Amino acid sequence: MLDTGQAFARALATETAAAQMYRRYKWTALLGVSFCYLFYYLGRQTFGFAIPGIQKELGLSKEMLGWVSASMLWAYALGQSINGNLGDKWGGRVMMLAGAVLSFAANWATSLSGGFVALLLAWGLNGYFQAMGFAPGSRLLSNWWGHRHRGFVYSFYVGMSGFSSVLAYFVPIIILGTLGLDWRWIFRLSVFLMLFGAVVMFLVVRERPEDLGLKGPADEKSPDEADGDSEVDTKTSGARYRAVLSNWRLYATGLSIGFQNAARYALLVWVPVHFLGPNWKSAATVIDPVWITVALPVGMALGASTNSWISDVLFRSRRYLAIISYMVLAAIIALAMELVPHGSLVGIAGLFLCGFFVFGPASSFWALCPDIFGRRLAGTATGVLNFISYACAGIGEPLIGRFMDHTGNTAIIFPTVACLCAASAVSALLIRR
Repeated sequence: MLDTGQAFARALATETAAAQMYRRYKWTALLGVSFCYLFYYLGRQTFGFAIPGIQKELGLSKEMLGWVSASMLWAYALGQSINGNLGDKWGGRVMMLAGAVLSFAANWATSLSGGFVALLLAWGLNGYFQAMGFAPGSRLLSNWWGHRHRGFVYSFYVGMSGFSSVLAYFVPIIILGTLGLDWRWIFRLSVFLMLFGAVVMFLVVRERPEDLGLKGPADEKSPDEADGDSEVDTKTSGARYRAVLSNWRLYATGLSIGFQNAARYALLVWVPVHFLGPNWKSAATVIDPVWITVALPVGMALGASTNSWISDVLFRSRRYLAIISYMVLAAIIALAMELVPHGSLVGIAGLFLCGFFVFGPASSFWALCPDIFGRRLAGTATGVLNFISYACAGIGEPLIGRFMDHTGNTAIIFPTVACLCAASAVSALLIRR
């Protein structure tokens, strides 16, 4: 009896130690991956601040710069369709670090560009390398966190990407304003932080619980995941793609996030152009227009931190309801923004709310991937969905630039965003998950 009691006590102690170890490493995974992505946008969301300087030095039109922006988005979309699957195969740690290193090099190549073609190629290549971050990171998180906590996890992860947008606005302001450097240094200095975040993540995060002899969160599957995840062959790339592409919910979700992401990038790229026109330094406004634009990414960060969590708390994981709610509010606020004076407090509040509701649903969209497809297909599903979303965003960039060139009215960005948000809300009705 004594031996049996001692054995039971040892087993209990081992189980407790394993549980504590698992808890420590799953939080390390969430914080480490999110820390890495906190700096990732410094490699791709700084382009809007460089546009005025590029136009002045190289004499390119807004439509041409719209095509440069689109090249990054389409290359990012292509990269997502490939790199999400590679994240399932090779793991998120390796992919995120490699993406940061290669994006660092592509940003420097962009800074050395002397014309339209060079900009198009360098910035497009950067888009592909940037696509090595988000989907593999999502895959890594799904290794450690189960269905019951995905609302919180994806709100936190995507929220950090929102704060990455804040840095991608704040750092160029410092480079252009405080340091007085030209547009080329935006692409040279910002990316050092991105590289730092990726190295830290690689050193502290572990890929999956099984690598440490721990059991993964297979007992926390969603209803969709429980039905089919264990029966799907995920050993080959072809099998993973077939499993994802054969699910009709992918296309319903893709349509909605496509409109949402087009609205998001319309704001990110063209709001600095709207508020930082050629005479922004001498503009007579109550508040410096440079700092007004920061309200947008701050709102995006906080919005993304709430939507997926709200989908769990208020809508019982029916994420499409949270998506629709935010998109409707975003459309209303964007319409009102066209009438707001440049340098007013109302303008700051409006941009904040625009960002909050436009980007907020992103966390719910990404939580849908492991919900619907299971954690073994999470990287591939996230990559394919991101391909759709960025392909749609890329279509809008040259069109918006062309409208601005022909009308001379940069405020056209706001009714455009309103229409895209309304289309996203209507499309989300098809998801019903």
